Amino acid sequence: MPRPFARALAVAATAAVIPLACPAPATADVIIGGYPVEISESPWTVAVSSRDRFGGTRAGQFCGGVVISRSTVLTAAHCLSKEVLGAPPRQVRDLKVIAGRGDLLSAEGREIAVRDTWINPRYDSFTNAGDFAVLTLAEPLAASAVIPMAGPGDAAYKPGPGAVVYGWGDTTGSGDYATALRAARVQVLPDALCEEAYPGSVDGTYVAASMLCAGEREGGRDACQGDSGGPLVAQGRLIGLVSWGSGCGRPGSPGVYTRVSEVVRTLGAGR
Repeated sequence: MPRPFARALAVAATAAVIPLACPAPATADVIIGGYPVEISESPWTVAVSSRDRFGGTRAGQFCGGVVISRSTVLTAAHCLSKEVLGAPPRQVRDLKVIAGRGDLLSAEGREIAVRDTWINPRYDSFTNAGDFAVLTLAEPLAASAVIPMAGPGDAAYKPGPGAVVYGWGDTTGSGDYATALRAARVQVLPDALCEEAYPGSVDGTYVAASMLCAGEREGGRDACQGDSGGPLVAQGRLIGLVSWGSGCGRPGSPGVYTRVSEVVRTLGAGR
């Protein structure tokens, strides 16, 4: 998937939603190789929305996000870029977070205005390093919606099965976007696998200090366009944010996530 849009949706000048590039179709369906999930099972998963920019068909959803405090949501930095939004985020007057709604066609949950945005100033759109941003909500969510973040050295980062990625993005790799929340079980993979897959190209460069490699070696289960900023969870803790990759579910091209331990370091240092 090409830079700089990574796994968000792009917006045309007419505010119509368009899929990014034309990745090779995957054989699996839902998220990519996933399954439907109730929002009650992952209340910290939220949709980032702007009907003005992306239309009302799917409640304006264009990226995912994750609740890390009652008034704070993490998402991908590239989700707030001018290339995706068509304007700086402060000019998007209806930027909202949709919480407690698994089915985007329903009226469940809450739509909460974003009071402030902060984009990691160290975000590098060429390598995709540091791909995270903070949304401050105008109204707080319930404490039960908050997921803990895995800090540096947490065992949840250890390579192996058991991680789950959530989102409303492309379900086939061909522009078929979900209306209901999906999840996929993936493996946290060794950094060496993504370093080999992404040594530096138009797609980006894998930087182990700020990125996490996850998916399946043989392909088939992965995040895709529209899932950007959504959570990767292991052992009950947030370990990654959907960031970028080459295609969706391709063998030899795992998904790349923002490593949450780097987010913890940055936010702990006062941004």
